[in-house]
Amino acid sequence: MAAAGGAEAAKFEGLRKSPFSTDEKPSSFKDVTQYNNFYEFGSQKDEPARLAKNFITSPWSIAVEGEAAKPKVFDYDDLLKLAPLEERIYRMRCVEGWSIVVPWVGYPLSELLKRVEPGSKAKFVAFQSYYNARQMPQARFSGIPFPYVEGLRMDEAIHPLTILCFGLYGETLPNQNGAPVRIIVPWKYGFKSIKSIAKIRLVEKQPLTTWSQANPREYGFYSNVNPKVDHPRWSQAKERRLGEFFKRDTLMFNGYGEHVAGLYAGMDLRKYY
Repeated sequence: MAAAGGAEAAKFEGLRKSPFSTDEKPSSFKDVTQYNNFYEFGSQKDEPARLAKNFITSPWSIAVEGEAAKPKVFDYDDLLKLAPLEERIYRMRCVEGWSIVVPWVGYPLSELLKRVEPGSKAKFVAFQSYYNARQMPQARFSGIPFPYVEGLRMDEAIHPLTILCFGLYGETLPNQNGAPVRIIVPWKYGFKSIKSIAKIRLVEKQPLTTWSQANPREYGFYSNVNPKVDHPRWSQAKERRLGEFFKRDTLMFNGYGEHVAGLYAGMDLRKYY
């Protein structure tokens, strides 16, 4: 069994291939693991890889609570056993205008949520990351509140594209990529894919999210990739894939529209950005 994220990566064996994987070439391991946004370990792209080396990720547990019939605390080994692990090769688009393609390792988040039996009032899923000021001293310079919080509508959370992620490139997650467990929501901007999850809460009302608290004018709750809605300070029409020189056109819903556009039928995506 693979160990939780840490200095020594562990390999996952017998990974299933996923029909949801893109056939695009994955970005280099170096780009994916050395160019990171993880504000608990610094706001510069090279800082997380350097400053998260000693982040303690074992033992680890996630509390799943709120509007659920069977709330439970799951430890890391429990989580690994809930469902078969898959390799999911997904595009990821950052709100800053750069993108990557990553072979993640995980399974649908719905596999975890159904174990706690969400109640009829569970309309949203709120996520909270782990935060420890002693392990993450650089966080105080980031300008955002901690612990980091995010959220999804329930139908987004249980969508088969949304995964609970334990690794990349066939190995456990490096600390700077959100070890030991994170969320991946490939049709949304990357900051929605919360790292190092400590708590999940099922709630009736739309939860607060870190970036919409820090700057509501620039960051909305939904944060779907939409090239037609510019960030107030830059265009979102194009993106720079790490490792490439020229920019490419950004795709609506990051290219996953055939799977997720129906979730937003009738919604004004300029208003619900």
